Amino acid sequence: MSYLNLAVERRGHVAVVTLNRPDRGNALSVEMMRELEDAALSFREDTETRAVVFTGAGKHFCVGIDLRDPEHAESLSAPLLYRRRLFHLGPRMIRALREMDQVTIAAVNGAAMGGGACIASALDFRVGAADCRIGYPESSLGIPLSWVSLPLCVHLVGPSRAKRWLMLGERLDAETLLGWGFLDEVVPPGELLERALETAEAYAARAPVAVQMIKRSVNAVTGALDEAVMHMDSDQVLLAETTRDFQEAVRAFLEKREPRFRGE
Repeated sequence: MSYLNLAVERRGHVAVVTLNRPDRGNALSVEMMRELEDAALSFREDTETRAVVFTGAGKHFCVGIDLRDPEHAESLSAPLLYRRRLFHLGPRMIRALREMDQVTIAAVNGAAMGGGACIASALDFRVGAADCRIGYPESSLGIPLSWVSLPLCVHLVGPSRAKRWLMLGERLDAETLLGWGFLDEVVPPGELLERALETAEAYAARAPVAVQMIKRSVNAVTGALDEAVMHMDSDQVLLAETTRDFQEAVRAFLEKREPRFRGE
């Protein structure tokens, strides 16, 4: 299968999926999100691939939602029913990534922001370049974190750190996130993909049935209540997008200034 916004390469039992919009920082257009969901699902019947590395072409892993994507921009003024249907694409994409049978590894280069951080959190392991930065800036737009990703963040860094990170919208450095447990390893930028592939090959060399059973069981134990807690997260964002604070946040983003929130 060929994609416009992704590159998929197979190396024996390991595959590499590269987010491939480097001129836009691999920002997530609606089309790219559909392709990521399709790519994750394409491994469902693939028993030869045992580990998959996800990385970003160019400078960044993924800078988040592409607010200049025409399809995304048009949806903001579309009927609510259509907006709800389109918004479900994000959670579906994250679920498809998290539910892959293969061991999944994020090789985080540059920035992984918003949706990019959500993608990294949905995978099994995260190797970060020493100069990478990761953050969830949703609160800066006046909206909560969604895409069923808030529990994933809590599982990785704990409740107190998750509250701080998500409420303040901080962009954290690699060493901090290694200490917090979000990143599993930090390496020099020039060694990032090589190290991620070494990690992938180590898991691919193990008995795949046992490895995939362990992965599914651990995810079931840690995420047993995730869907119950987050079943309304899309609607929370849609509600927040009706506020004047959200409108101010979008204007501030496009004008490259700090937003002035009024709680309206």
